[in-house]
Amino acid sequence: YGGMAEAGYETTVDARAYAWSRETRTQHDAWATLLRAVHDDAVHDALVEALHGLDVVGVMGGHALERGSSDYADAARLGHALAAADRAVLTGGGPGAMEAANLGAIADSPADVEAALARLTEVPSFRPSIDDWAALALSVREDLDVADGDARSFGIPTWFYGHEPPNVFCDGIAKYFSNALREDVLLARSTGGLVVLPGAAGTVQEIFQAATPLYYAPDDQPLPPLVLVGLEHWTETLPVWPALLALGTGRPLAEALHLVATPEEAAAIVLA
Repeated sequence: YGGMAEAGYETTVDARAYAWSRETRTQHDAWATLLRAVHDDAVHDALVEALHGLDVVGVMGGHALERGSSDYADAARLGHALAAADRAVLTGGGPGAMEAANLGAIADSPADVEAALARLTEVPSFRPSIDDWAALALSVREDLDVADGDARSFGIPTWFYGHEPPNVFCDGIAKYFSNALREDVLLARSTGGLVVLPGAAGTVQEIFQAATPLYYAPDDQPLPPLVLVGLEHWTETLPVWPALLALGTGRPLAEALHLVATPEEAAAIVLA
């Protein structure tokens, strides 16, 4: 977001990288393909190094969740509960539930979380103005006065969804051009478990992508929990849960699957 205050979001490196990735000539240019691949490989190496030795819990959820909603606040409190228990929180690095979880993880106390939530309601969404949305978040982050110490909030966004801006509440942001690589890294690095908040198509994709290695895992391999939050959402609105139960029948996967009503219940399972 460097330079946004002076000349607007469209002039930032983030926005210009997205614009470059969308240019027709770069999409079929071998040199541009090489640049994107080298970038993603370097970012991947840096992320692996940053997460080394940490107990990482992934938090997934919809990008459309607005600041000021009860679900946004619940996601932020979940992120804080995980970080307070010495977990590193890893998200897709975007807005909505991802921003909320990163915010909670980077805040030093529950009081800081609540104060930040109250301020962020002034700009509920990055639509229509990314500038206003990001500027408020940067101001809130500055007021949080994040203490130096162990990193505990990470985001992995992608320019594949470059119209969605990255959130600023992270100790580290690893942004990829390849969404396929980004998704794989996000799930593979969530070795301490995965909490899935209500979402739509992208979140559903992540659920089954996470379930696949658990399905094929050896019988003697301990499996991290896969916790879905939202009884009605995952059984009626988007009935993913019955399919997961069917996949888990007779396999160790069944023991890793959990469906709960609240983020508090999810945190208790992951932290057990």
